[in-house]
Amino acid sequence: MTNANTKRHIKDRVHPPPGSDPKSTWRYAVAGLVASFVGLGLARFSYTPLIPALIAAKWFSASDVVYLGAANLAGYLAGALMARAFATIAGAVRTLRAMMLLATLSFVASATPLSLMWFFGWRFLSGLAGGTIMVLAASVILPYVATARRGLVGGVIFAGVGLGVAASGTLVPLLLQQGLRQSWYGLGMLSALLTVASWRSWPVETGLSAAPLHQAKHHHSSSAARALLFQYGLNAIALVPHMVFVVDFVARGLGQGIAAGSRYWVLYGLGAVIGPLVTGQLGDRFGFRPALRAAFLIEGVAVLLPTVSTAPLSLIVSSVVVGGFTPGIVPLVIGRVHELVPHSLIQQHTLWGHATTGFALFQTAAAYGFSWMFAQTGNDYLVLFEIGGGALMAALAIDLIVLLADHEA
Repeated sequence: MTNANTKRHIKDRVHPPPGSDPKSTWRYAVAGLVASFVGLGLARFSYTPLIPALIAAKWFSASDVVYLGAANLAGYLAGALMARAFATIAGAVRTLRAMMLLATLSFVASATPLSLMWFFGWRFLSGLAGGTIMVLAASVILPYVATARRGLVGGVIFAGVGLGVAASGTLVPLLLQQGLRQSWYGLGMLSALLTVASWRSWPVETGLSAAPLHQAKHHHSSSAARALLFQYGLNAIALVPHMVFVVDFVARGLGQGIAAGSRYWVLYGLGAVIGPLVTGQLGDRFGFRPALRAAFLIEGVAVLLPTVSTAPLSLIVSSVVVGGFTPGIVPLVIGRVHELVPHSLIQQHTLWGHATTGFALFQTAAAYGFSWMFAQTGNDYLVLFEIGGGALMAALAIDLIVLLADHEA
């Protein structure tokens, strides 16, 4: 990278590019929100409230349905790994639009369960779309945002995840009244409408948004950056019990039925709507490292709560809080990435890409591992929550160890 390019990237880090007026910034943020709504909120999370219906309709066995859920996470990993390559070839904005179309197509294709491998493939592709959107959406938009507001705008972008969760928890039970196949078509129609509505709301393509990874030759490699990558991976493990199992836990494990399970999923989604907005603003105000430390503690307690009590109040608190941190952790990690590499957008994108890849890798391994453990333990849900809570306590311990080492250095 030339000195001129370096100076330009530093300037862009402090002052957003010319023409990025507040009106345009919020239009871009809404485009990002819609992308995360379609590619993550719907393409990933609408599957969870459908699990009991898939089993009841005998489309697949209980064990197959859980493994199909993990297929989406494997696709998410592939999307995180390939996102920058896609952006280099086609441009980041074109890639984002294409991934929203792919997510839409995956809903339509899932309405016809031709075989287990057919369904697995489309669940994988829906995950690919989500992983790609996760890496690219914020990278395209945040360069147009003033530094002091990036936590808030990042929160708006990823609030789309929570809106998708809440929408799926609300719509799926209604759609299921028309039939399982019609539910998939309904989700596809909603996804298509949102994709078309946001088509022209993205910023004009820039060279930066499609910059290849090889330009970032010296990404930040401090102990704090390595710790952040590992902590984000542990957080990914902790989310799996609620993300994959909570509806089935309430519906079948507690014997309360699909409708009750879906209600807790709606609460999870409402938390996911509010969570990134709150965490993003807290990060802007108090700093992203202290906010992350508090997040690991609060989230860990919430994940463990069902192991202590399955009373309605406990399940409500657990669902809302864990739902809030599912997307709410994202603006905190992005903000922390910007703190660690404050003077290079290319290095920020690279470190964020590594973080997303690590998150996907840990979450995919956890999903398959938990699925195997679930079968081996005779459908013991509580052990999954115990492992998830333990992962967050480990993430908190790592942060405290690094903090202590920094003070002693």
